[in-house]
Amino acid sequence: MPSLLEWTLGVIREEPSDFSWMEEHRYDWVPLAKGVLERIVDGQAVLLLTDPQRRWFERYILNAVNAPNKERPFLPIHSLGSLFPHLQEIDTNERVALLEDMLEIAYPQGHLVWYIGEGNHPYTKIAYRNEENFLWLINEELSGSFVLRDTDPLLDIKLLQLYRLFDKSIEATLYGQVELS
Repeated sequence: MPSLLEWTLGVIREEPSDFSWMEEHRYDWVPLAKGVLERIVDGQAVLLLTDPQRRWFERYILNAVNAPNKERPFLPIHSLGSLFPHLQEIDTNERVALLEDMLEIAYPQGHLVWYIGEGNHPYTKIAYRNEENFLWLINEELSGSFVLRDTDPLLDIKLLQLYRLFDKSIEATLYGQVELS
């Protein structure tokens, strides 16, 4: 069984769209994806959070990830903004702690935040709280995150390609086609 790194390289090279840019970034990607995949397999929930410019992408992910035609178990991937509509008002450390308390009660198996957006957006107070969160940051270099640039004219395409890779990684993990350890 191939390792996640080997498997990822194969998927990148087989992708019909031009995904060659990801070959050099796979060493940054695989450790992040591996941690999230392990937590999903352990039954933890994924709470998706995006900045306003990536809200379209959040809707896309939520519509695609549990599509019935995938013929796989449904995954606990939810919109954090839908779970807690007052997210914009979480602007202090105390309020972030209260939100975390609520999420710990709601998800006793555990949860992680999958944040996609600008590294300087107020939502990062939530996303940066746990170093094991899944961070796809725009214009922000932070250890333990995958970095993209908003000056890249192909940013939206790259986001879609990354989602496709992550979705394939979930499926390969669920069906034992890849070795995570």
